[in-house]
Amino acid sequence: MKTLNIGLIGTGFMGKAHAVALNAVSSIFDLPARPVCELLADADLARAKSRASAWGFARATDDWRALVADSRVDVVDICAPNFLHKEIALAAIAAGKHVYAEKPLALCTADAEEMVEAAERAGVKTLVGFNYIRNSATQLAREIVMRGEIGELVHFRGRHNEDYLLDPQKPHDWHTMRAMAGAGALGDIGSHILNMAEFLTGQRITEVCGQLQTVIASRPEADGAGMAAVENDDQAQAMLRFDRGLMGNIETSRIAAGRKMGLAYTLTGTRGAIVFDQERMSELQLYRADDATGRRGFTTLLAGPEHPDYAAFSPAPGHGLGYNDQKIIEVRDLIEGIFGQRSLYPDFREAARVNRLIDAIEKSDKTRQWVQVAS
Repeated sequence: MKTLNIGLIGTGFMGKAHAVALNAVSSIFDLPARPVCELLADADLARAKSRASAWGFARATDDWRALVADSRVDVVDICAPNFLHKEIALAAIAAGKHVYAEKPLALCTADAEEMVEAAERAGVKTLVGFNYIRNSATQLAREIVMRGEIGELVHFRGRHNEDYLLDPQKPHDWHTMRAMAGAGALGDIGSHILNMAEFLTGQRITEVCGQLQTVIASRPEADGAGMAAVENDDQAQAMLRFDRGLMGNIETSRIAAGRKMGLAYTLTGTRGAIVFDQERMSELQLYRADDATGRRGFTTLLAGPEHPDYAAFSPAPGHGLGYNDQKIIEVRDLIEGIFGQRSLYPDFREAARVNRLIDAIEKSDKTRQWVQVAS
């Protein structure tokens, strides 16, 4: 079997999720090539060596530039903080490497478009980690919509709310710094629901009317030396207009008490509706208006082997998938995409759309008016 050597940058939560997927994917799916965990980079060399040993990487380094330049690396996998995405990706592209990056793609639209242009000029393959669209239940929801089973869509409602920064005593870090994170909740987790809105509906968002708010204005410095201003949003919401007449709205928060993985959506059509909550990620609620009077109501569909990608993990319905399984599916898509067996979605070009949506919502908040999304 062919091999595909991976260089992974970053050893935090997302780095570990990618490592788990890279190690597991060949045991789940039949692939055109086997990913090899070749080189792991972290700014702390001791940590890089420790994680490399634990995660099955052959080598470790404390210099991401050395990883990008390494002749044995075929794919540069970016799990570093947002502000590093552009520099690392452009260096990887210049070295002729394929790039697999976490979201959001960049801090702003201009940076994202520069990355798109560089990748397309170089002819390298790209994929961005909007992993929630890989869930079997969400893939099923899109299938139902695209087949017209709930009629013509008339409304989309989406949210991605969590409470990871609810505690005002949680220290200031890069997530709350504009120059390092870009937008706050809107960029970090709101990017997921914006991508989800277009993925599920098959429509483009053309106009937005947004509102952002920073609720916790300052946080303790990590060294205890004082307080630092929070430079981006804690929560945001936006009304949406789509290109085929659909209307909708989204909300996102990093201070939503009790929400741990609060990505959810409702798709309303002329003949039915779909409701989903990622906290119950293997369940889809389906309403069919065509059912007989007295029998109409939301039915719970449990993800099973009849649904997209589920059978590769389990032969039995109702057993459910988990967070890391979504990443395994995503890595499958990456490998098959590199070898031309599927279209890579979302690639850098598609992920740059999310940056445009984020920028438009921020502009709308500042101008207090509807803003058209740049094409």
